[in-house]
Amino acid sequence: MDMKLRFAEKKDLSLVLQFIKELATYENLLQDVTATEELLDKNIFQEKKAEVIIGEVDGVPMAFALFFSNFSTFLGKPGLYLEDLYVKEEYRGQGFGKQILSFLANIALKREYGRIEWWVLDWNTPSIEFYKQIGAIPMDEWTVFRVTEDKLKLLANG
Repeated sequence: MDMKLRFAEKKDLSLVLQFIKELATYENLLQDVTATEELLDKNIFQEKKAEVIIGEVDGVPMAFALFFSNFSTFLGKPGLYLEDLYVKEEYRGQGFGKQILSFLANIALKREYGRIEWWVLDWNTPSIEFYKQIGAIPMDEWTVFRVTEDKLKLLANG
């Protein structure tokens, strides 16, 4: 099967949200999804804070990746941060994930980015093994911190 990759368009909003919810279901995190088509439209298509690519086989959407630019002070260059990569279950194990990562690597090189980064849940052994096979290095010595909702408001108020 041949996969075609394309950048998402505004008409794909419901599809993007569907993929987000499918990924969240796979990760047992559906209850945490508060994204709406309106929020995605504002942040992806109007304000261009992120980009989305869609993978299709025979015209059927079967994968997506959402990414945005970050910056490395050590490299002095921007990087590509991959927020989500999702391939529908029936299409897994056929090389489509690697094709998507290759597509993103080409974007990073074309834009003169210094690296691509992403997170993966500790229990997601199939993904971890796949990422190691393509040469990705786990950053085990780093701990992710997050401030959200009420704590974010408290922090903002000093």
